[in-house]
Amino acid sequence: MAVVDRTTKRADPSHVHTLATFGVATIHEAQGRTGLMQSRLRPLFRGVRIAGTALTCEVSPGDNSSIHVAGDVARPGDLLVVTPTSPCDDGYFGELLATHMVARGVVALVIDAGVRDVADLTTMSFPVWSSAISARGTVKETPGNVQVPLVCAGIAVSPGDVVVADDDGIVVVAREDALEVIAECRVREAKEQAHRKLLAAGEGTLDLFGLRQKFLDAGLRDISE
Repeated sequence: MAVVDRTTKRADPSHVHTLATFGVATIHEAQGRTGLMQSRLRPLFRGVRIAGTALTCEVSPGDNSSIHVAGDVARPGDLLVVTPTSPCDDGYFGELLATHMVARGVVALVIDAGVRDVADLTTMSFPVWSSAISARGTVKETPGNVQVPLVCAGIAVSPGDVVVADDDGIVVVAREDALEVIAECRVREAKEQAHRKLLAAGEGTLDLFGLRQKFLDAGLRDISE
């Protein structure tokens, strides 16, 4: 029996908005190199950075029933996260579903499976990260769980978590950790800005990052005249 939970508590919109200002790489590093989905999920088109609250959706192989259920649960600012219960590259999502999701306020799709209507999705500027592209359609027979915890591309996602995606990948921030991660991102960005100025002035990375002696201690031979 499948479950759809309409009681999900979503992350604070201000936290989502702030996390959207940081890159995926920064967030991943700031939260201890965790939360990064596997690299097989790639954007359909580049130049987009988006953040939203996770609207989680499990689908059966070759069956996109749950995505239609998720559309009924969606709220503005949600980011749809879809994973199949068994690996399947079929085209679960296309232009019609994207039109529906946009009307419901869904900001993007992350799916560990296939999508289709790529040209239309690109023209619509609806952001999608997927593991495959396939013209093969799906049936609508067996709905799966919606708004329950799941694992997508190797990362646990709970409904209402913050999902941030850009050209570098997708990272998940637990709803309850958002403020702490924001603080760590700010510290990291300030440090990188200071480093950027020194590098632009000609300082080398070996000395700036304290790597010279570390590499020598690790066995690097520095042969000089």
